[in-house]
Amino acid sequence: MSQTNDNLYQHFADRFPADASAVCLDGSDGRSLTYGELAAQSARYASVLASLGVQPGDRVAAQVDKSLEAVCLYLGCLRAGAVFLPMNTAYQQGEVAHLLGDARPVVFAVRPALQAMAREVAAGVPGVQVLTLGDDGSGELAALAEAAPTDFAPVQRSRSDLAAILYTSGTTGKPKGAMLTHGNLLAGVSTLHAFWRFVPGDVLLHVLPIFHIHGLFVALHCALWNGSTIRFELRFDATRVVRLLPQSTVFMGVPTHYVRLLDEPGFDAEACRTMRLFVSGSAPLLPDTFQRFAERTGHTILERYGMTEGGMFTSNPYAGERRCGTVGQALPGVSVRVADEAGNALPAGTVGGIQVKGANVFAGYWQLPEKTAEEHTADGYFKTGDLGVMAADGYVNIVGRSKDLVISGGLNVYPKEVEEVIDDMPGVVESAVIGLPHADLGEAVTAVVVCRPGAAVSEADVVAHVKARLAGFKVPRAVHVVEDLPRNTMGKVQKNLLRAQFTA
Repeated sequence: MSQTNDNLYQHFADRFPADASAVCLDGSDGRSLTYGELAAQSARYASVLASLGVQPGDRVAAQVDKSLEAVCLYLGCLRAGAVFLPMNTAYQQGEVAHLLGDARPVVFAVRPALQAMAREVAAGVPGVQVLTLGDDGSGELAALAEAAPTDFAPVQRSRSDLAAILYTSGTTGKPKGAMLTHGNLLAGVSTLHAFWRFVPGDVLLHVLPIFHIHGLFVALHCALWNGSTIRFELRFDATRVVRLLPQSTVFMGVPTHYVRLLDEPGFDAEACRTMRLFVSGSAPLLPDTFQRFAERTGHTILERYGMTEGGMFTSNPYAGERRCGTVGQALPGVSVRVADEAGNALPAGTVGGIQVKGANVFAGYWQLPEKTAEEHTADGYFKTGDLGVMAADGYVNIVGRSKDLVISGGLNVYPKEVEEVIDDMPGVVESAVIGLPHADLGEAVTAVVVCRPGAAVSEADVVAHVKARLAGFKVPRAVHVVEDLPRNTMGKVQKNLLRAQFTA
């Protein structure tokens, strides 16, 4: 009896439309690929990688712009049994050097503009071959692929074989490589596809980057699993999104995208008439955005929760209450608990560490067995590092990262609780609460606030507003008004940068 091939690409290919002329990627640059062309092009890239000496299990790194070719390179990696290592396009030379030195890829694909930097960095890492890949079909890799054969049998892979390594953002210490297996990714996409009720004819409007799990392993994977057409936007443009929504049924974005859409005059229920699902993640969605979106469009945004180390863990329901301020309940096949440091589950309504277990949860950190062990409990749960509260009915509310917890005078202050109170003030757009060193208290609660244009919100106003609603130890000792909050490419507020900025 022949062995089942659990190569993720094979599973995608088994679900591609019978009509090979069906459009897969409809690019915003005017180019497109049918499913038949995608299969042929990904085979070409797999052939090129093999010709460059890439063996199953070898790493292939990519710091390239979002493009049709980048998708084909990724799928070619899967077909060749290689381990895909996407890099944030904003990474600078030092960050790239760390990743290359740690992962030791055989091939490093880069934007043509970064070729000199990449070759300089790669010179210090034995065995790395640098090849360019442009977002317009240009570059050395694309030229090699053009001449390569269009048939390449997917390499035999088991569910435990690595498919990708994604490096965490590294807000504390050096980034760590999260190892994701073919089985992890299969579990993730099959669960989300069913839970979010993808149907034949669904069209995904894809505006996310593809170096991150949200754009790559959630949005792109679900659409490929469904055999959908993907409106493949190389970057987010609110005006263009409003124009494309009537040709789409599913949209996945970060909170910033939804805020910008609400600023578009043409964004209303009519623009969303064909849509069935709006998903938000990667950062918390403000209640004001959630409510205004529902009023404007008649659609309720579905919030979910996950991370690099395992894709999605919880989701608000497709049919049922999408509860504002929560990330829903545990997805099928995923066990989620809120626990103390010893791994004991805490009663409903109690703040604790969010811990998860399931077939989608990663295989560990690359070459860091001790760190992997440290981040797991004795009974196999992964400690996410997020703090949360679980309601009696299983809905989870994230209250912050454990590293962002403020301990003032020995008392725990959960930033999100204070942020929600400040965000409710007239004239306030959003806020971030951090802890700064304090000689007496250890840490002082500090608020960084963004106000609406023309709004006059003072430090005294914020302090008085919070003091009237929360215990005294939670009241900010200092308030800084800024034009905007620093965010990473997925919209998460970078509190480490705020702590550095406002520490005297």
